[in-house]
Amino acid sequence: MRLERMGARFQTRLSFMRSVLRRLHGENWSVEQTFNDWDENGFGTAVYRARGPQRSYSLIAFSDYLDAADRSDRVIAEKWDAAFTLFDGEPTPDDIARLRANVPNQEAGRCSSKELTLSRANKSVRLFEHVADRLSNGQQPDTKMIAEVGYLMRTTAVYGNGKFGLADRERTCSREELANPYQAELLTVYLIRCFTHDLVEHVARTRNPEKFVPLDRRVRRHLGIGNATGLGMAPFLYHHPTLLNNWISAMETALASVRSNQRAAQSEATQFNQLLVSARTLCNEWQVEDTRQMRRIERLRADLDEFQRYLEGFDFSATIAPWDTLFRWCEEHLDIEAQELVATLMIEIHPHIADPLAQKMGSTDPMQIVPAMPLSSLLELIESHYQWALELDFESAVENHFFWYASEEKLEPRVGERFNEPGSDREHLLTAARDVSRLHASIAESSPQKTVAEFLIQRPEHRHIVRRVQSLHEFPYAEIRENLLNASMLPIDMLRFKLSFFGATKFDPKSDKWTRINMYQGAPLPDELTEPDCDRWMFLPHAPTHAPAQ
Repeated sequence: MRLERMGARFQTRLSFMRSVLRRLHGENWSVEQTFNDWDENGFGTAVYRARGPQRSYSLIAFSDYLDAADRSDRVIAEKWDAAFTLFDGEPTPDDIARLRANVPNQEAGRCSSKELTLSRANKSVRLFEHVADRLSNGQQPDTKMIAEVGYLMRTTAVYGNGKFGLADRERTCSREELANPYQAELLTVYLIRCFTHDLVEHVARTRNPEKFVPLDRRVRRHLGIGNATGLGMAPFLYHHPTLLNNWISAMETALASVRSNQRAAQSEATQFNQLLVSARTLCNEWQVEDTRQMRRIERLRADLDEFQRYLEGFDFSATIAPWDTLFRWCEEHLDIEAQELVATLMIEIHPHIADPLAQKMGSTDPMQIVPAMPLSSLLELIESHYQWALELDFESAVENHFFWYASEEKLEPRVGERFNEPGSDREHLLTAARDVSRLHASIAESSPQKTVAEFLIQRPEHRHIVRRVQSLHEFPYAEIRENLLNASMLPIDMLRFKLSFFGATKFDPKSDKWTRINMYQGAPLPDELTEPDCDRWMFLPHAPTHAPAQ
């Protein structure tokens, strides 16, 4: 639960994109476009239906002209190339007309409980135009450009859970297909990916119907959905601690179960070696401009080379607890990024262990004060579970360097420098380490025989942290065990951590506060969801290296 390790996570079988597509595969869902009225430029409306054994969900997509001066990936933007909503069921013409007047306005519009998510996206203009131009002239796009960008559009937000009039999660969380976290949001993203593929082909076809050729399947599969993610994600982990615990607990349980196996089947060893080859190829494709992350990638490549050499002399059949032996070797010889990737591969080849755990990662985040608890018991909880916080010196400027707040313009989370910027008087409470330290000092000044209720009547400023300490002591992974105010804190570590549980790849930090990613790159296309090995897509999205056959 240290930020350095959290910021080195990769997707796993537990990631939510993986569980979305496993369900589509396992329950024989169908995905198809049911309507579009696009003009020759691709502006208009389209509907994509995902139909399961019990229900259907429909992505309604509105694409519009966007002037270059209005193009922005920032959350404060007011216009986009496309806007989307995931409709519960199949929309009527009246539904589409109502949503056409609201969804393109995003925050300024209004949805209803029939809509589950709200999203928007901008084109990667250079690649979109290149692909449309090449297809319209009977050619496939340049594979180097495809590899460099990897998506035709990138989303700038995918909202859910009651925002802007959308359905509250309580309305749908009892549905099996939506019970796990972020299933509606990531189904939305998968359908948006389908929309982008069809849109670019439509534009190309209308430009030159006689010469037009469709996207080669390998190129189509490699094109995912980009995303620009900033600080808005970071506070989520702090404010949903039992959810955070359940995510990590699932992964640690899976990894511990794998490592406890006393023997490895030959088929498992073979799969592991094959996945390592694929992972090394993917890491060689991973290029970013950020110098810090690029150094980590270069170290990762070197570590994987070293691990490959070690594996060549490793005898799975003669080693007791081979997975544990391998992991311990990695802990001793490799950096954190490589350790985390090896853990991903170990979990990957044990679906019977990981997949059931992936369905148990939700939480209701119960947080309650226990007023009758003696202060002596509360003190024991603090000293048992927050010793890491008590060791910090909050009299120092270093430990108080940052403060978290919400921007006035969009109410989005931001982080400021306490001694250089105004606003710390409006600080948000991402302050567990500091507040536990202050609570501990206050209790020391009080009588240990007092109850929590008596204490809080006199010191009500501690209510929020008392609630947190009392509620989380049974959840070992609920707290990020770092001071989120410290001068060395990097928000990018929290962003990557959460995005890895989404299933994102190709992390491309643009600063220590925001990153670009690719979602569903290499994922099966709708007509490939029935294929038996369609869940291995995370390790197959190698960029095309030559022009596909015409």
